[in-house]
Amino acid sequence: MDWDLSAQPPIVQTAVGFAIQGYEIALVWLLSPAAWSQFALLILSYVAAVVLTRRIRPVLTRVLTPPDDSVSMFARMRRSVLLTLPLLLPVLAYMFAAIGEQVTRSVFGTGTVIAFGKGLFLFLAARVLVRDIITDPFLKLLGRYVLLPVVALYAVGLLDLLTDQLNTTTVSLGNISFSVMALLRGVIAGSLLFWLGRWSNDQSAAYINKQEEMRPATRQLAAKAAELLIFGLAFILLMNIMGVPLTSLAVLGGAIGVGLGFGLQKIASNYISGVILLLEGQATVGDYVELDNGQAGTIVKTTARAMILETFDGRWIVVPNEDFITTRIINYSDQGSANRLEVAFSVSYDTDINLVPDIIVEAVSRHPGVLQSPEPPDVELRGFGDSGIDFGVEFWVNGIDDGKNKYASDVLFLIWNALKEHNIEIPYPHRVVELRNAPSAE
Repeated sequence: MDWDLSAQPPIVQTAVGFAIQGYEIALVWLLSPAAWSQFALLILSYVAAVVLTRRIRPVLTRVLTPPDDSVSMFARMRRSVLLTLPLLLPVLAYMFAAIGEQVTRSVFGTGTVIAFGKGLFLFLAARVLVRDIITDPFLKLLGRYVLLPVVALYAVGLLDLLTDQLNTTTVSLGNISFSVMALLRGVIAGSLLFWLGRWSNDQSAAYINKQEEMRPATRQLAAKAAELLIFGLAFILLMNIMGVPLTSLAVLGGAIGVGLGFGLQKIASNYISGVILLLEGQATVGDYVELDNGQAGTIVKTTARAMILETFDGRWIVVPNEDFITTRIINYSDQGSANRLEVAFSVSYDTDINLVPDIIVEAVSRHPGVLQSPEPPDVELRGFGDSGIDFGVEFWVNGIDDGKNKYASDVLFLIWNALKEHNIEIPYPHRVVELRNAPSAE
């Protein structure tokens, strides 16, 4: 084709040039036996993949499907493999196309058409993977905006060209210099590594928390150590992938050290205090503690910076770890030890007080939460009040007198019923008024 385009705008001339070039390439392909052979092999690869998939997939489904009530690790692995069966068709087509490419290159010395078809099958496999198999939102997002574009560029043959261009473009940050490709590789690899680190940390924490023979504080410490190890390895691997030598991070490490020494000293203090608490085991999840300012609650969560207490009215109190080291903390739980409680009551002055201790001890001992060890319930005479004789009963329980364990209320009910049963009067306040020099009635 010999067209005079000198009078046309440059963009039109360029577009027509590309169109003519594409037409000539397509014409060569249409008239080339090698191109027809590659088209035929692509069609044959796809048909063979369809036929083989229809025969294999029912068998694999039957073999990989575990019983409905099976929860073993092997059963979970079989279910996971079962989810990948939609990949069977594009992967088989890709494999057959790869074999056909080797054949055409050995016979005709070229394989451009079938190589493009092979890349297309790979793109279809990636699309099925992202759309039907991956369920994690982060991985699905990464697959949609990273994996699919990369595979599409590979399919059209532009991936190597773009990679070379990104490798030649460098970015400098202080004494560290790296290419844009290294930066992109670091962002993608870092996202995957830290996602994998988070998943591994969740799995290891769940496994450690199932070890009932370990003390709660030991489990917490092991979980924190595993978290530090996992993310530390992820960081080192990321630096190696980006090609950043660890020695070049000395300046950054020094800056972080200065920051810890000034602005971040409280964070560092709380973190170190948390490690000390885990090592000593003085306070851990499940303990009921009372702070120096009078606030009290159950420890429901520990973090690197603080402990979270839940009060009986459902509120959460965030207490820095440093407070557990530098202030007075009362731990009522102490890994399940008993606590002594006390309830006061009074009886009338008409009562034979020698009978009261046995009656009350018998009544309080009937409560299922009251312990006989380290000491049984004990009734003490406290004094002679204005309205009655004051007593107090002390008893030991596992727990505290609040929330689901209303020990004091239950014991007061038992005392009331026992005194009523023995006709012992519980006094109420009264006064005797004496009038002197009062006028006599006439």
